[in-house]
Amino acid sequence: LWVQFEMWDSDEPVPRLELLKKVKGCDGILCVLTEKIDAQLLEAAGPNLKVVSTMSVGFDHLSLDELKKRGIRVGYTPDVLTDCVAELTVALLLATSRRLIEATHEAKTGGWGTWRTLWLCGHELANSTVGILGLGRIGVAIAERLKPFKVKKFIYTDVAPRPELANMIEAEYVSFDELAKQSDFLAVCCALTQETHGICNWNLFSKMKKNAIFINTSRGGVVNQEDLYEALSTGLIAGAGLDVTTPEPLPTHHPLFTLKNCVILPHIASASYTTRNAMSALAANNLLAGLRGEPMPKELKL
Repeated sequence: LWVQFEMWDSDEPVPRLELLKKVKGCDGILCVLTEKIDAQLLEAAGPNLKVVSTMSVGFDHLSLDELKKRGIRVGYTPDVLTDCVAELTVALLLATSRRLIEATHEAKTGGWGTWRTLWLCGHELANSTVGILGLGRIGVAIAERLKPFKVKKFIYTDVAPRPELANMIEAEYVSFDELAKQSDFLAVCCALTQETHGICNWNLFSKMKKNAIFINTSRGGVVNQEDLYEALSTGLIAGAGLDVTTPEPLPTHHPLFTLKNCVILPHIASASYTTRNAMSALAANNLLAGLRGEPMPKELKL
């Protein structure tokens, strides 16, 4: 297979108008999550387009209905980033619960006085209940890593029970309300869909424990950020760690940045050299297989 390709060689996202111009007549597109692959773009590409390969496990930036309608195949990159994302989720959880960012700031700026009994105290994982919203590969991988911290109990909620995955981590299926009420730590690992959009809102936060830590490494769209700000600033929950926001990047003047009990990372969960290389290779191989009309290593069944 001889492929002629044009690459947008910049760390900045390709400007929309440029993208719409460049996709005209393409047989395949390899994209990242900053590109909206919607009806407008597919129209611009025209009838030659056979395959879209995204370098991500999430596909909320793809209009699946439009792709299906046109018979365009879709490749994505699950599995290769699971370990990396789970690792960062644990790092973010601990940084938030043990107040590491606050602590380094205090040490650096002269806040470190004499030893004080309750200064910078956080919440520990030992004997805690960890809740997982959306139990998939990544949720399981997070639980496997948290287990050695002597977590007492894992609970999860999803559209339906996932016994085969839940059994791997001995997690109990509970309702959305129970997840909110019981969790000392709540990790959001679900896909962004119409159903999950804004699902982490006042309704969730108001039922959570005062000592609860909320962690999101899925997609910013599942969280109502105004409600989260309220919950954090009024002490309704203890803290939040976010790797994803709406929009991305989050404007530096956003109210969440003013809170000491909110740790915000710039969407780096899959950012290890090993994983990004694996994601790149898989996305390229998905694209090539699609162009050849062969089974893709990882195809999203539409």
